[in-house]
Amino acid sequence: MEEIIQKQKAVALKYNKGIDKAPRVTAKGKGHIAKKIIDLAKANDIPIKEDPDLVSVLSELELQDEIPPELYMVVAELLAFVYRMNQKKDDINVS
Repeated sequence: MEEIIQKQKAVALKYNKGIDKAPRVTAKGKGHIAKKIIDLAKANDIPIKEDPDLVSVLSELELQDEIPPELYMVVAELLAFVYRMNQKKDDINVS
């Protein structure tokens, strides 16, 4: 288990519609920091998408950096995933 945690990476993004031009990196880390980011997301019902290649690219950015234009399409797909997850959660809560 410890070996898995050491290899783990995580990046958190935030987007404020009408304020930000693009999503920003709000947290990033590897090992135990990555585990804390993931645990916080789970505790707050924030959808998690595993994409090691995207995490590798995003982890090169500095905190509060906006994602570069060449990642817009990939992150748009990620945001669509989050939207779908939120819709499913809302559908379950309504039932």
